Amino acid sequence: MPIIQITSLDHPGIDIFCRLTEAQLRNKKETSAGIFIAESPKVIHVALDAGFTPVALLCEKKHITGDAAALITRCGDIPIYTGNRELLAQLTGYTLTRGVLCAMRRPQFPTLQDICADAHRLAVIKGVVDTTNIGAIFRSAAALGIDGILITPDSCDPLNRRAVRVSMGSVFLVPWTWLDEPIETLSTQYNFRTVAMALTDVSLPINHPVFAKEMRLAIILGTEGDGLPTEVIAQADYVARIPMSHQVDSLNVAAASAVAFWELRFKK
Repeated sequence: MPIIQITSLDHPGIDIFCRLTEAQLRNKKETSAGIFIAESPKVIHVALDAGFTPVALLCEKKHITGDAAALITRCGDIPIYTGNRELLAQLTGYTLTRGVLCAMRRPQFPTLQDICADAHRLAVIKGVVDTTNIGAIFRSAAALGIDGILITPDSCDPLNRRAVRVSMGSVFLVPWTWLDEPIETLSTQYNFRTVAMALTDVSLPINHPVFAKEMRLAIILGTEGDGLPTEVIAQADYVARIPMSHQVDSLNVAAASAVAFWELRFKK
């Protein structure tokens, strides 16, 4: 594999790591022509295990025979850009976590039908725009048995660099796709019952026994601050709340997702 020593921030080929915005990397959600960045050996190994295609590696020189050695072996004949820690920190804008970045091809996303086919529990992310929250939701979903995730176009891209890092690679483990159809399509066409996570006068406690009886349940999570739109809540089959103490009004959406995924999990 070609190992390329970087001595300048203007070196050809490294723009994917430092100069292109997330939107430029993404290109279009509908095509696999775009790129995303995975950071740290552990996360990159998870992506490779899941079948993602590497395009280029960027790592500190010392990691070529260290943390990045196994990755370099797995990635085949792709460019390996390397330099000292100080130069790479200037290039990326921050000190690299574990000193390794990998540019990878964006996947062809599964269809809504693919996601729904054999699922018992889905998460629907509506309007969540914080990359940290997206990553944390994916990590909880992977750990707590969610079968698939549907994301509305007004939400953050799960393959954003920070979202990938916070998820610890869980964005590669749970099947997900963009939801371009109305959420109620899950009920009308795919036989799911939907439950909106919201604090309303008609909310049921999240441990209500009715939820355990549902074979196919889609859990809808709303944006930071405002939560779910009133029309989404009105169209849901159920509305559920996490009981609060000490006059706390609500949990952060990432924390709420973990509680919801555990309590509403499919119990075989």
